[in-house]
Amino acid sequence: MNLRKVVCCVTSENDGTEKGPLFGCRHVQVIFYFLLFTISYCMRSTLSIAIVAMNDNSTSVNVDIETFEWTNRSVVLSAFFWGYVILQIPAAQLSKKIGIKWMLVGCTTVDAVSCLLIPIAASRLGSVGVMGCRFTEGLAQGGVAPLVHSLLGCWAPPRERSVLGTFAYAGCICGNILSLSITGFICSSRWGWPAVFYIFGSFSLMWTLAWIVFGVERPSSHKTITDSEKNYIQISLNQQVHKIHKTPWKSILLSPPFWSVTLAFVGANWGSSVLLTQTPTYLSNIFDYDIKANSLFSAAPYVAMLISSLTFSPICDWLINNSIVSRTVARKIFNTIGTIFPAISLTIVAFLTKKYASYSVALLIINGGMTAGALCSYQVNHVDLSPNHSGVLMAITNSSTSVFSIVSPLIVQFIVTDVTSQLQWRIIFLITAGLYLFADVFYIVFGSGEVQSWNNIEDENMKRCSPAHTFVNKLDNESNKY
Repeated sequence: MNLRKVVCCVTSENDGTEKGPLFGCRHVQVIFYFLLFTISYCMRSTLSIAIVAMNDNSTSVNVDIETFEWTNRSVVLSAFFWGYVILQIPAAQLSKKIGIKWMLVGCTTVDAVSCLLIPIAASRLGSVGVMGCRFTEGLAQGGVAPLVHSLLGCWAPPRERSVLGTFAYAGCICGNILSLSITGFICSSRWGWPAVFYIFGSFSLMWTLAWIVFGVERPSSHKTITDSEKNYIQISLNQQVHKIHKTPWKSILLSPPFWSVTLAFVGANWGSSVLLTQTPTYLSNIFDYDIKANSLFSAAPYVAMLISSLTFSPICDWLINNSIVSRTVARKIFNTIGTIFPAISLTIVAFLTKKYASYSVALLIINGGMTAGALCSYQVNHVDLSPNHSGVLMAITNSSTSVFSIVSPLIVQFIVTDVTSQLQWRIIFLITAGLYLFADVFYIVFGSGEVQSWNNIEDENMKRCSPAHTFVNKLDNESNKY
């Protein structure tokens, strides 16, 4: 359907620039990114709940479901991140030559197949087989965030960047909500824990097929976009002529604003890793919640995060677009909201006993809600600094901080030798709170929301007319006819 015929054009109140349809092709593409992150994070996070059922034959009404007795659960949970750190930078670089769209197709296909194979691998190879599947999943998903960031650099105008970027990454939150809220129920059903991996893996394959047909890399190659929307996007992002830009590695690695984003990511990834992979265990062993209640309470912080993200992002763009604060100041304000409040809540949770279990759960929910503030800062800040290299920046940042996602479960396993000891869990929560605080201070000092000088260095040696890219363009033209 041609959106030109069904949606009227709107005009910016500030500059009179025609923006095209109120709901346009850029929004359709961002919905695809949202769904991708939703499904990817379902597959990523579901094991933190399913692994309990995989090692406890009392969780399912079907006694024939195979269970195991693994003592290396934390290692199994961390296996995803072993692969996650590897492909991110190569995927971002390779996409410049063969195209973002088809790199994404390859990543999501491998991800889906690996998820579908987990029950078979667990049955035949045990925990080592599951670690192999999770490693491959991590390898494939490692390319997703940098590729989507590159796509946002092509589709998200600066005036709408907080909203569009936050909405796309809100899929991560929805994925956590879905997986944490329904995984326990699926595991306890007659289908048992294997159904979890079959369901989410199948959804991933369906997304891939839809993306092949409807996904478009950039406005200039979209067949049904209105001229007004295309011009609005391309002019605001200076994309009138598509160019390949050489990656300025030295300038990136010597850029304080870039490292401030990276450190903000470190704090956020560590915090989300603890919240995602360890909260189910904490609630089960300290507050004695069963697996069904565990799923619901583990998902609750992410429900609060989703609601808050959809509230914070339009406020952030409104502050910037109405010149109330600069883009840099806005990013720092919302990063502080997303780190200081969680640091405070985790510190309080660390000292609350079982007698005040309900208060602990409430604070964990508040923690999740306030964390969403940072999605309006570090999550979209790469595109602020360099729209042309946002995928590469995201790859460096995400792969660097993923090391902490690997280390986090291992440190927890080293410190928490007795999962029923709240004193040991307290150390984990206080470490997380301290890292949140340090990351925010660094971001306040060195962060920026302005395009950096190294954004526009062209690469004369990388041409769009290469044989690989010619073939990819043919595929794009065929799929975009629809």
